[in-house]
Amino acid sequence: MGMMVGLCTLELRIPDVQSLKGKRQVLSSLITRLRNRFNVSVAEIDEHDLWQKAILGVACVANDTGRVNQVLDQVLNLIRSNPSLELLRSQIEVL
Repeated sequence: MGMMVGLCTLELRIPDVQSLKGKRQVLSSLITRLRNRFNVSVAEIDEHDLWQKAILGVACVANDTGRVNQVLDQVLNLIRSNPSLELLRSQIEVL
């Protein structure tokens, strides 16, 4: 049995925030929701100083590629359905 690791890089725009504090609140809520619902690891990996932009990294481990892709697709769907976020770019890699 093998181990597959899925990595997803997300570039987000958060148009309604007016401060870094507002950005932190939105991201903190999103990160907690993703961790709890999908059992993934999530971190802000870039654009820390910009109010309305964030780069998140999401990692998922499973025993097959299909499950990794399924989980990361669900993560993307949740983000796309969030009206306070705009998904600018995403990239999925399976190792």
